[in-house]
Order: sequence, then C-alpha cells, then structure tokens
Amino acid sequence: MLESIQELSAQKAEQFLNTFYFQYGHRSIADLAHLVFGLEQISILAAMAVVDEPVWDGQERSTRYQPFRRTGWHLPEDVQGGPAESIFTQTAQGLFTAYEQLSSALLDHLTDAVPRPAEMSEGIYRRTLRARAFDVARSLLPLATHTSVGQIVSARVLERQIGRLLGSPYAELRAVGAELKATCQSPAVAPLSAEPQPAAAPTLVKYAEASSYPGTVARELTQAAHELLGELGATNRSMLVELAEPFADPLREMAATLLYRYDAQGHSYRQIQSLVQDMAEARVAELFDLSLAGRSKHDEPLREHRAGYALAFDVLVDLGSFRDLHRHRRCIQIAQPLTWGHAFELPEEVFVAGLGEQAALSALEGGQGEAYAEALLKAEQVASIVRAEAPLAADYLLPLAYRTRCLFKMDWAEAAYIVEQRTQPQGHFSYRRVAWGMYEALRGRYPSLAAPIRAVDPRGPQDLLKR
Repeated sequence: MLESIQELSAQKAEQFLNTFYFQYGHRSIADLAHLVFGLEQISILAAMAVVDEPVWDGQERSTRYQPFRRTGWHLPEDVQGGPAESIFTQTAQGLFTAYEQLSSALLDHLTDAVPRPAEMSEGIYRRTLRARAFDVARSLLPLATHTSVGQIVSARVLERQIGRLLGSPYAELRAVGAELKATCQSPAVAPLSAEPQPAAAPTLVKYAEASSYPGTVARELTQAAHELLGELGATNRSMLVELAEPFADPLREMAATLLYRYDAQGHSYRQIQSLVQDMAEARVAELFDLSLAGRSKHDEPLREHRAGYALAFDVLVDLGSFRDLHRHRRCIQIAQPLTWGHAFELPEEVFVAGLGEQAALSALEGGQGEAYAEALLKAEQVASIVRAEAPLAADYLLPLAYRTRCLFKMDWAEAAYIVEQRTQPQGHFSYRRVAWGMYEALRGRYPSLAAPIRAVDPRGPQDLLKR
C-alpha cells in the first residue's frame, strides 16, 4: 500500500478518477474523499438549502447569544439598486430593532418572575434566562439574517449539493454553489501550516453543474397542483401535527407527495390524500410521468419518490423550529414552498409557552405582545410591496415566527428518537410541542408502539432554569 501511494501523482489520480468515477460510474469512490468547509455570512434562507442533504454532517450558528446587528443580513440581488431596496432595508432593520428590544424586555420580565436559587451563580442564572428570552425573540429574525455553517461532507454529497444549489431560483444560492465549486479548484486553506496545500477536490466536482430536471418538475407539478387542488377549498390549518393514513398503493402515495410538495396554497396532506385516493388511475400515472420527464441518466429520483414509509407526520410549525427539526436526517422531509399564508401564532400563546405564565402576563401587560405582532404584520405588509418587484426577495423578509408546512416520513425507530430528543425540558418550547404532537398521534393510532417511548409532556410543570 505504501509503495502504491509513493507512486501516486496528481496526474495519475486524476486519470484514475476520470476513468472509474466519470466513465464507469463508480461513484462510491467519492465517498472516501471528505472535505471541510466554512460558509460564512450566508442568509438563514440559504443555510436551510445548504444543509438540506440526507447524508450531511455539520453545524450551523445558534440563534442564541449572537450579535445579529453586527453580523447583519443579506440584501437580495433582485432588489439591489431598485425602488424596493430602501423599503426592504428599512423593514429588515426594523425587525432587528424589534428583536433587540424584545430580547432585553423579556429578560427583565423573566428575572422579575423567576427567583435565582441560592446554589446558582448570577452568571449562569442570567445566561439561562437570556436563552429563554432569545427563544421567544428569535421569532422576529427574518430569513435574510446572516448565519454561518460548517460542514464535513463527502465529495459525492458535495457534487450533488453544488448541482442542487446551482439550479436554485435564488441568486444567493446559485452564488454559494458556484463558490463551493470554485473553492474545490483552489488550494485548501490551512492557517497553521506553511506547506502548500492541494486543491480540495478538483477532479471530483469539476463536472458539477445545475440539472434542468428539478426545475422542469417544479414548473410542471406547480401547475398541476394549482389546477387539481383548487377544488379542495380553504387550507386546513387546524392541526399542528397530523399522522397521515398510510397508502396501500405507493404510486398514489408518490402522486400525493408530489402535489403536496408543489402546493403553493399549503393544503394539508390529509386534504391532498382525499383527492388522490379518488383520482382516476390514468391521472395518477400522468402525475408520476410528469415527475420523471426530463430526467437524465445522471439525475437521481426525487425525494418525493421515496414511498413506503409507515409513518408520515404532516407538521405545521414556525420556521425557527422547522430549522431545528430539519436536522433529523434519518427521515424523508418534504417541505412545501415558503409562504406568508400560514401566518404566525398569537403572542399570547407564544409568550406563555416560552416564558411561563407569570413572566408572559407581565410582558403582555407591558405591551411586548403588541410590539411583537406589530413588527411581524408590518413585515408581511412590506413583503407584498417587495413581491411586486422581486417575488423571491420577499421570502427573505419572512420572520422565523411565520409557519411552514413539512411532511416527515420515517420508521418507528426515528419517530421514537425524535420524540425522546425533542420533548426534553431544555429544548425549545415550539419543537417540544411538535414532538409531543407526534407522540400523541402515534399513541392514538398505535398504542403499543408509543408505550416504550420516553416522552416528556411539555404541558407539565415548567422549570425555566433547567437547561
């Protein structure tokens, strides 16, 4: 082995990869090349897309204790230099100001409502309560907020990630994909080493390009969803979590999942299921064919094609907590398009869940609830103006309080893991309720499967100092 390595040169390595990786299609070779990247000053919206890989390892900057005013936010290319730039900027700055003011005010209400135990230091006490305040205040941060992502990925995942980002309708995501690709052609950065470093993976990702296949499917299925789902009427937003009835026919499951994925109106999975169950076989087959039109030999099947999971939870949750749940890679996640249509939870509900009744009542009486709702509604009103000039740019103004809908398909083991991890008292109050909703839905349908799961009821006694 050592003799072979000594004989190896960059030229021979490239020749080997060109033959076996690209010509013969032995793509598993790229699983052996792992690369480390730091993606700085990208928006939360972009970070959501970057990490959206089933086989991905990394971390994103927390929303707690961060100097967001200093790190700033992303101004979409679509509005730069146009009439919408100033109103976009003012709205983003207004949300940051409201975030800072609410964080400070809520900490004061918490320290008044929660006495410090004698055995807890002042520093730990204030830091713990600040985290509780941030968990509520983060809802005011827009998706334009800058964040950072560190990732360790194989070259095979990276190639798929770059191609997916290059094909995004968002200019920022295309720029991130292009920079990732360019970085692979340049010497790696090793600050503590004086030796010249090799390029990260010049051969393995040199052909990574945007595929036309996902965009074609998106256009065709968006139109099909608009035509077919119009008869469903109003969107059902009555359920936080709903366990879907399993399909007997995987083809109908894929059809329902495809319509769900591209439904701009945000109908529930149950609503779409009822439509697809009664749909003519020829129409179901047509939807399936549409989802495969334009697929080249290099394109993998879509995530929506993954069918047969016994448990599928339709979740309506705020964007902040969606990002927390998004980290669970062992399930199939089908997220609907971003929308303002699902609105946000009332501040009364959010404050009580996040601060406890006493601090919440004090904050609401002090006018923090009104300021919270006013900042969110103002952002929504401005977004409609921005949307007229730059439709995609309006998505960047979405605050984390606004809800999104996502379908989580999984097996029992993953459901048990999510419930046990995400119902713990130290977690964020919003995703605790989602995980508990999953547990209750599972217990309602399959009591014997729910029995061994160690879930913690978020409605129980609340210890705001427990982290």
